[in-house]
Amino acid sequence: MSNIFTRIKESISADIHQLLDDKEQKNPITALNHYLRQAEQQKLKVKNLLERQYKLKEKFTTEFHQAEDHANKRLKQANIAKAANEQDLYDFAQKEYEEYHLRAERVGQAREETVEQIDQLERKYKEMDHKIKDMHLKRMELMGRENVARANEKMNHILKDGADHPFSKFSELEQFIENLENKVNQAYYHSTFDQKIAQLEKNLQSENKSS
Repeated sequence: MSNIFTRIKESISADIHQLLDDKEQKNPITALNHYLRQAEQQKLKVKNLLERQYKLKEKFTTEFHQAEDHANKRLKQANIAKAANEQDLYDFAQKEYEEYHLRAERVGQAREETVEQIDQLERKYKEMDHKIKDMHLKRMELMGRENVARANEKMNHILKDGADHPFSKFSELEQFIENLENKVNQAYYHSTFDQKIAQLEKNLQSENKSS
């Protein structure tokens, strides 16, 4: 039964990955946005881990100073007990000193390791931050290219020859206006022709009389 569920789960997972691949091929901007969201989530997780490491470093530092202070205190007390020939008190103080001293060493080592881990996480965090910023820039570049490609596609569609395209209608309208202008000019020429001839005749008669 478990094998059946496993196969079903793998089949569904494969279908989902196939859909994502198809979506990525059809719309790279959408895919890049998806990757950016994932990267931002990972970046936030690293940031939270960094904050936890900083708090852990502070705790180790506090524990280290406390253990070191207790060790110094017990060492001083052991020296006093030894000088006073108080063997029991000396043994107790010496034992406490050794325990606090070992604790201080252990906590100090853990603090150093935490500091190194913080340095590594900070480098990785900065690297992630730079890469995410590069991805944002890449997205803007792709968006610009996509806008240009879509604008060119629409303009090419409009400028394309054919009866169903707007610019072919503009050409028809332009031709119609030109024909209309020619007709108006011809009508105007015809309407003023008689007047022009009459004026010419009148001018000729005046010239003949004067001669």
